[in-house]
Amino acid sequence: MADTDRDLVERARSGDAAAFAELVRRYGPRVRRLARKLVRGHADADDVAQETFVRAHQALPRFDGRSEFFTWIYRIAVNLSLNRARSLNVRRPVALDDPSIEGVLTTRQAEAGEQLEQRRLAAALLEELEGLPAGLRATMVMVCMDGVPQEEAATILGCSVGTVAWRVHEARKRLREGLRARGMEDALDRLGGPRAGGSKKGASS
Repeated sequence: MADTDRDLVERARSGDAAAFAELVRRYGPRVRRLARKLVRGHADADDVAQETFVRAHQALPRFDGRSEFFTWIYRIAVNLSLNRARSLNVRRPVALDDPSIEGVLTTRQAEAGEQLEQRRLAAALLEELEGLPAGLRATMVMVCMDGVPQEEAATILGCSVGTVAWRVHEARKRLREGLRARGMEDALDRLGGPRAGGSKKGASS
């Protein structure tokens, strides 16, 4: 039977490097995907993902286990990502071959022309997403793009479930307004999302 996160955390706190490496293996890809959606520059995002686990390793003695390890590590990743995004303070066009687009697309087997159109819509959506205030952007990415349940997102962000629901509604409204100005009002629907809420548990990838 695979070790639980709690087992691995306890072993890592006792100096077991292999246990912490397993936690990185489990959650590293998802932390990296989150950072890439919030920061957008892959070099900067990958730096954030690495720093997330450095900070987590340093803080393990203070991790009291009252929350799940995933919730705790995700909170660190969100805070570091938003701090990096603020420090960069620049909006960049999204190229059609930007790897970030893959996290938005839902149809992989479309005809070539349709694939190009979907990538164009996805690029516009990511550009509008980057223009949202940090709190709205983080909530939208977590709940609607990464599938974090609203209750868990509230814990990560330190706010109420009602606030999370309002942020999702407000973010979607602002995205539609921005896309409408581009003549792409139906981009959210044609791309299949972002969804209105998350349902996947934290450890999924």
